[in-house]
Amino acid sequence: MSAEPTATATVTTTNGSGGRHALQFPDYRRSVAFKYVKRGYTFLMSYLITIALVPLAGMLLLELANMHRTGELTRLLNVAKQTDLTFNLVTVIVTISALVAAVVSYYILRTRPVYLVDFQVYRAPESWTATYARFMSGSRNCQRFTPESLEFQEKILVRSGLGQQTYLPPAVQMVPPECTMENARKEFEMVVFPIIEELLQKTGVHPKQIGILVINCSLFNPTPSLAAMVINKFKMRSNILSYNLSGMGCSASPISIDLAKQLLQIHPSQYALVVSTENITQNWYFGNDRDKLLPNCLFRVGGAAILLSNRRRDAWRSKYELMHTVRTHLGAKDAAYSCIFQMEDGDRNVGVRLTKELFAVAGEALKINVTTLGPLVLPLSEQLLFFFNLVARKVFGYKGKPYIPDFKLAFDKVCIHTGGRAVIDEIERQLQLTNEMVEPSRAALYRYGNVSSSSIWYVLAYLETYAGMRRGERIWQMGFGSGFKCNSAVWRANRTFKAPHVAWEGFDLEEMRAHLAALPNHHNKKA
Repeated sequence: MSAEPTATATVTTTNGSGGRHALQFPDYRRSVAFKYVKRGYTFLMSYLITIALVPLAGMLLLELANMHRTGELTRLLNVAKQTDLTFNLVTVIVTISALVAAVVSYYILRTRPVYLVDFQVYRAPESWTATYARFMSGSRNCQRFTPESLEFQEKILVRSGLGQQTYLPPAVQMVPPECTMENARKEFEMVVFPIIEELLQKTGVHPKQIGILVINCSLFNPTPSLAAMVINKFKMRSNILSYNLSGMGCSASPISIDLAKQLLQIHPSQYALVVSTENITQNWYFGNDRDKLLPNCLFRVGGAAILLSNRRRDAWRSKYELMHTVRTHLGAKDAAYSCIFQMEDGDRNVGVRLTKELFAVAGEALKINVTTLGPLVLPLSEQLLFFFNLVARKVFGYKGKPYIPDFKLAFDKVCIHTGGRAVIDEIERQLQLTNEMVEPSRAALYRYGNVSSSSIWYVLAYLETYAGMRRGERIWQMGFGSGFKCNSAVWRANRTFKAPHVAWEGFDLEEMRAHLAALPNHHNKKA
């Protein structure tokens, strides 16, 4: 047996679920590898010079101000005119030189801020609504599924946590379905073009002001690219930096944000447009393998457009500032690489296979991502408790339980990828989150289904609509996806606001709570 490769976690900063009961989401808290904690601290120490110089510069500035207030600075200057040199004058010169060096070093080492000016999520027309009855009617009428497959789909559908108002594109709901390239392009245009147009109108940004464009869509990638389609539609400038990310799965949105952030660090005074979506039309499975039928039951239409800026003058009107991105990739492990896999079945029908190892892989990815993120976001008291517990167990052989930091102290709001009801429930349990923190993710799953990489933006839109934001609040976006990857983005609210989104108009929260409470094996908690 070959040795298992080591997983990787990448950190940067700026200042898929309904399964069998036997599939258990592993408890990441039982073993915490020191190397992942070390990565977080190593990154933190890379900014040690900046961290040390800023307080030093402040102290020196206060000392000079005090010398000026007491008149000592004026007396030293008078003495300097009468004598060649004094000890105090040397002290002043050294102090001023150190202050200048500290300020220059700070401006050289600091990174450009990345602001989220605003974002927009898609709400499909009511004609696209896929109720349980309409979904099952379409599956029966296409005459491609066996009775056993139809029964399986219906069972998964009613237990999935999805409500009656999710959306599927017209091509899939036709009888028979017309999953052509032309219809797939139409789906992309109908989802993405309106949200970009609404976002630009809301922010007052002209398309030619966009300097960076990043689009992620895993399973539909025509030529010309989706990025080229957007550039052509909005007549963007010829020197735009455009990127089209494919095959990155449901966790692609934090990857797109991270890419845009790195580009904004290089190119000053720029706007970056990030688009996250998935295309259903050409990726509907018409076979009878159960491990490929799950995506049919869970995935629905959705999309999000996000406008970023590195211009400091945009800070006053921006909603958030990006603080950290943490990316974890387990692709070096064969089980993780193949647990979500697009392939053909025995009858040459293409579908996305979800294996029984998916939950175990997701648990491992969560463990690495969380332990790497911890040193960047947790308060010092939690880090010390965790560190001393870890040393006691690893060095002195202490047999007690590992200390689990309280992430509720690090974040005010959490946006979990709506991969499935079981995944959301297990993340709530393992991270010891409150029902209030997790309910927005359940609401997004119930109202829109698994909308892939855009799901975390539907959760954030819910929070802005119903809870609002307070200045300084920290928001954690977490996504899981094929590869296998777990990626996080941490934002800080720039101002206090409440912004209703059209996507959440008319949502019945009590209806959702009643629906979920009636489902089996639901971790029900009082709000």
